[in-house]
Amino acid sequence: MRNKSIKALVGLFTLSSLYSAMVFAQELDDEVQPSPPSIGTDIPVTYFGPPPSSIEPELIGPVQLLRSGTLDVDAGTITLPLYYGKLKETGEAVWYVITDTTDAEVAVALGVNHAGKLAFADNSRSARIAETDVDGTLMFHWGSVDFSPERSVTPGELPNAFPPVAFQPGSVGDELYSPLVKIISAGDHVYNAPMIAFNTPREDLDFCDTTPDYSLVHDKVVHICPEEGTVTLKLTPGFSFAKPVLYISTDTNDPLPAALEGATYAPGLRDVAVGADDSLFSSVERIFGFVNGPVNLEEGVVNPQRQGFESALRGEGDVLNVLGGIPTVATDYSPLWDLNLGEWSQEAIDRGYVSRLTEEFQILGLVERGFITGPGGASYGSTGFIINCPIVHRFL
Repeated sequence: MRNKSIKALVGLFTLSSLYSAMVFAQELDDEVQPSPPSIGTDIPVTYFGPPPSSIEPELIGPVQLLRSGTLDVDAGTITLPLYYGKLKETGEAVWYVITDTTDAEVAVALGVNHAGKLAFADNSRSARIAETDVDGTLMFHWGSVDFSPERSVTPGELPNAFPPVAFQPGSVGDELYSPLVKIISAGDHVYNAPMIAFNTPREDLDFCDTTPDYSLVHDKVVHICPEEGTVTLKLTPGFSFAKPVLYISTDTNDPLPAALEGATYAPGLRDVAVGADDSLFSSVERIFGFVNGPVNLEEGVVNPQRQGFESALRGEGDVLNVLGGIPTVATDYSPLWDLNLGEWSQEAIDRGYVSRLTEEFQILGLVERGFITGPGGASYGSTGFIINCPIVHRFL
């Protein structure tokens, strides 16, 4: 069963890779961005008041959840603070960002996501150890990333582009690398601190207005500017509880999804338990993807129901995955997403049930009725792949 899941996942991430190569080629409003409230009225959008979320973030959005950065919805990017640290033993430079923490008060102060469940990820290699130096520099005890490999994915021959015949992640962590770090000088709280560059001098990372050298930096980097202390990262659209969202894919626990997502292969994440979702001591949430969702019915005509890896493989847009709980919508958020991969059954296809899905329990209901299964008809559930995807923005 696992072999079937892995084979299907090869296809899944191939699709993701092909889309990543043409990042936001389609404008975001063709994917998930809602239309303005002025549509169908006699007054322009300027007459409308502020969104309800400006008063209560749990109400209708938009809501920027990762508030530490500057969001550009049209470009599909966020510019975050770029932090500088060192490996404690060697002094090698560690360039990183902070997206989540188990410390609720620090989360508010820094404008990052509070993810209490990350405390349960502190297991073996899952979280590095770090402490602050006298000047505040974070000193990591271990964990490095090699950004020099050239990311590549070679699809299979059409009409079956997946599985790919070859793949290579663009950044590879050593056996102790994980994006999570437990800071022993800060109450042993766990932080999500994906590495952006390693052992590279400040002057060699001056890509403030130019395309970066991807042999030096993470593949999600659009611009990096140590002088200003900022890095701009590419975002991915999706849904959570029927609300369109944007998130960042930074790391995975396997070379295959790392290559296809444009993320870092982080072997330490292999020590995070999967399959338990919202149960006691689980550090993960579920992300839902589809092998065979709706596609465009006519060339050049967008199907508003399109979704999934077959559609992405055809160059029609992103896969539009569905995330579980996110802040302001649920209490069980974690940036560590346990990939559940679904395939519409032949019965569902024959009955015309195949459509765009945007909400977790909608998906689980279709699984319960047998209309969605695991790849190849296997039992539905965890694939074993974890993707570190911090949430950034909620449109509604």
